[in-house]
Amino acid sequence: MIVKATNEYLALLNSAAAREIQVSAQYMLQHTKMEKLRRKVIKENYLLEDTTYDEFGEILKDLAKEEMKHLAQIMARIYLLGGEATTKPDRVIIGNSLREFAELDVKAEEEALELYRIIIEAAKDIGDLETWVLFTKIYSDEEKHFLKFQDYVEMESEPDLGGTPDSEWRSIFGEEYVTLLNKALASEISAVVQYTNQHEKAEGLERMRRKKNALEVVTGKNKASVVSGILKETFLQEMEHMEKISDRIYEIDRESIATVDPLPEIGNSVDEFIKLDREAENYAIVLYRKIIAEATRLGDIKTRKLFEDIIQDEESHYWAFDDFLP
Repeated sequence: MIVKATNEYLALLNSAAAREIQVSAQYMLQHTKMEKLRRKVIKENYLLEDTTYDEFGEILKDLAKEEMKHLAQIMARIYLLGGEATTKPDRVIIGNSLREFAELDVKAEEEALELYRIIIEAAKDIGDLETWVLFTKIYSDEEKHFLKFQDYVEMESEPDLGGTPDSEWRSIFGEEYVTLLNKALASEISAVVQYTNQHEKAEGLERMRRKKNALEVVTGKNKASVVSGILKETFLQEMEHMEKISDRIYEIDRESIATVDPLPEIGNSVDEFIKLDREAENYAIVLYRKIIAEATRLGDIKTRKLFEDIIQDEESHYWAFDDFLP
């Protein structure tokens, strides 16, 4: 029999999930901002094939993906124990320099290690061996992350060379336009959280895993498992979109804002997942058409092409969910 989890115990696990959402987004957006820093802060970087910025940027991207795996594992465990996984991250803080990234990330990892020690003890106290094993492994990963970030905290501060002078061309990237781009980024973060959560809920809830007819028993599949597979492919693609949109915002010398908007909706059945996900894709498609129209009006060809590519993916997601409507 799986251990009986109290509300307090599930709240602890959800604190871990909220932290993993936070650091995954934080590290990914720091990764995309790294190229901007590399260009602006030390001009000599143009002469180098590889720099500290390139090295640390790749570390951040890899760790963002690893934190997403942690999130998925924690959410799966919450659902297996009969709880509901959160969709709300802790506060994401990006920073403005390589050293500041490292300082913020060391702090985030310190807080995670402290929380996970509490969870490991709580799991031990109630005899939840699987959660104990899971968080012991995650704790080991986070300790390695902590040590990596510490290597960069001791670096000398980069020289502040000031902002780039504005120009007629750059003036097209006004506040309202950048707000639109950040709205797209927020929708991608929302989709990643929603689809990851639903994927783990479909995998974790026994009633969704149950096979109801001979064909399902023979194939080892049912509607929930098939939709779960689609959700996994989709949230991985949404993470790529998130990276590309943030990359473009930093490329035009503006700032990415990490929010989750609209708030993810999870649902309690596979049919509800499909309905909610179809609505999420509809929201994205309408928003991205607006961005394409505005980019065309402003003559921002690169952003237009970016969203034309992304919208093709979103339409594919929309029709995949539409095919499964009851």
